[in-house]
Amino acid sequence: MDLRSTLLVTGGSVCSFKLLNTIVRFLPTPEPAREKTWKWRNISTSFSHSSLTGAWAVLCLYRQPQMVEDLISSHSLFSHCLVAVSTGYFIHDFLDVALNQSFKQSWELLLHHSVVISCFTLAVTSRLYLGLAVVSLLIEINSVFLHIRQLLLLSGRRNRPGSDITAPRPSVTYSITSWLNLGTLLVFRVCTMGWMTRWLAAHSARMPRYVLIMGTVGLSLISTMNIGLFYRLLRADVLTNTSNTSRDQ
Repeated sequence: MDLRSTLLVTGGSVCSFKLLNTIVRFLPTPEPAREKTWKWRNISTSFSHSSLTGAWAVLCLYRQPQMVEDLISSHSLFSHCLVAVSTGYFIHDFLDVALNQSFKQSWELLLHHSVVISCFTLAVTSRLYLGLAVVSLLIEINSVFLHIRQLLLLSGRRNRPGSDITAPRPSVTYSITSWLNLGTLLVFRVCTMGWMTRWLAAHSARMPRYVLIMGTVGLSLISTMNIGLFYRLLRADVLTNTSNTSRDQ
């Protein structure tokens, strides 16, 4: 795609995700989530993006496996569209979060989105590093389960019906989602970021200094966030549940 087509796809993506967010407003919302309707809409929209782009990234790498060998210049129209569509989503979500949530609550997410938007914008406008962007979107496979977990929490479906309030037991659906979330986080977030960091170090001589700095800062920030996210999820879903089980015994 040329620059004009890239801007049209990205802008169309922003509008499409905004439209989807608006449509969710008119769909039935679980009663426990009605006090947090904006968050329900936001996470539902994010879930749609993760489902779409996670599968799309896998398909890109399946159709063009040589992209992994040359993450700088190798790309296709299919992969270019993927990164442009995802850029549009992150722009939409940045604006949605910035307008509806306090900075104290959202600064980490806004920082993450700023880094992603900067890197993806460079890729889609220069038609370079699109392979690197596609590989990074494998992270969205984990985001699918992360968002399902958030939706279960909002809808009040974390605990089994009738479980003891003082020692609640997680539902089967929540337990399965939780373990899939932790497992895919290790594989698609931690391992993917580690592999990308190793690749960046090995090919640093092929990149302009500003690209190398952007990539290094971006990978460092997101890797740190991923480790923090894993710790918070582990503490909330594993350590807490283990403590409750021990107390029951």
